[in-house]
Amino acid sequence: MTIEYRDDASFDAGIDVLIAGAGACGLAAALAASDAGAPALVLERDASPFGSTGMSYGAICAAGTSLQAAAGVNDAPRFLEEDILTTTQGLTDPALAGLIAREAAPTVEWLVARHDLTLSVETSWTGMGHRHPRLHAPDDRSGQTLMNMLQNAADRAGADIATNARVVRLIADSAHRILGVIVERPDGRTEEIGCGALILATCGFAANRDLVAANMPAVADARYYGHESNEGDGILWGQALGAATADMGSYQALGSLADPQAIVIPHTLLIGGGVQINKLGKRFENELENISGQALTILEQPDGVCWMVYDERLHRAALERFQEYRDAAAVGAPKTADSIEALAEACRLPADALLATLAEADRLAEEEARDAWGRVFRADQRLEAPYYAIRVTGALFHTQGGLVVNDEARVMTTDGEALPNLFAGGGAARSVSGPGEWGYLPGMGLCTAVTLGRLAGTAAAKQVLA
Repeated sequence: MTIEYRDDASFDAGIDVLIAGAGACGLAAALAASDAGAPALVLERDASPFGSTGMSYGAICAAGTSLQAAAGVNDAPRFLEEDILTTTQGLTDPALAGLIAREAAPTVEWLVARHDLTLSVETSWTGMGHRHPRLHAPDDRSGQTLMNMLQNAADRAGADIATNARVVRLIADSAHRILGVIVERPDGRTEEIGCGALILATCGFAANRDLVAANMPAVADARYYGHESNEGDGILWGQALGAATADMGSYQALGSLADPQAIVIPHTLLIGGGVQINKLGKRFENELENISGQALTILEQPDGVCWMVYDERLHRAALERFQEYRDAAAVGAPKTADSIEALAEACRLPADALLATLAEADRLAEEEARDAWGRVFRADQRLEAPYYAIRVTGALFHTQGGLVVNDEARVMTTDGEALPNLFAGGGAARSVSGPGEWGYLPGMGLCTAVTLGRLAGTAAAKQVLA
């Protein structure tokens, strides 16, 4: 039983705003609640906060920020809203898309100006649904760095984080008002904590194989590369209270998980001119389209793998910008060779096919032409020796569907009413990626996480202090 109903309850401890989950959403919610004057406590199931945020590049997409303006990028929230609706073919919730597009920039500004996060705009590329460069990330492009900055900000703001504290049950009254939660410690001890409002900032459900199979059968057997806490607890609690869910078939997959090293390889290797080569030595898709859906096309290739082929220029750029790529290089994931023939031998690819494929890519780049899949190659991105290659596969990263929330991140019921004091964000809430894997834009996961976290923390504090 995920919900325990009581007409009256006493608790071991109590707090105004209680937050389940210490990822980017939960920590943003704690900061917002603290800013509004409401004491906040974040409950984290693990020994230290990490989660899906820690496994990411730490990139938050936002349009119209001062950081973009300083970098010479002329962007606006309306452009992000249009890009969301275009990428999702109009099948996402337009109200939520507009809300996220409007509130993302103020959220980034708030994190930077008020809470001293150090973020910079990735100006070297755009695309994959974004018309302008709008990814705001730590300088090392590390989700762990973002988590460290958020935790430090929470400490400065006076928000408490309790680790090794897994929420196992919600306590509610007959009107579905949350009274508190039951927390389990690693040694099996439990305690009950009361609250004025509860924010579900738990992960999605990508680690729950039954829910994945029921909602996303195409990736039911795919490798899972995400945090083990993605079991769908927050979504299941919400459903038990009568909450509505939407877009449960939506997910972010990866087409760039190093095999067998299980390290995420940056797509900038492809954006900068690299190509994907299957075991037969051939390209098989537009490498710059559908960042999430590429996982499926790669899994359809022989042995379910491909090689990302690039050059020294791209190798050095990735070393400078991405900690995960440095990690991959440290364990020898990239193979390198001075000629295409030698690269084919190192990767056990048919040399004739690889030579023909790369020669065609070079011709397209020289002519700045479009290939059969619609990719336009650029002359300034022609690959040159020495060459590099990393074997990658497709994997499921995290889900995008979840609880339906309103413009204050309050959880909505199937009847269209807001639950009394329950809020949600992060992987527990519905995102703006539409019904499938093809609607995901880079940086949108963390964008919705911190944006809904800020909105939830602010609204929850206002409610309990009223």
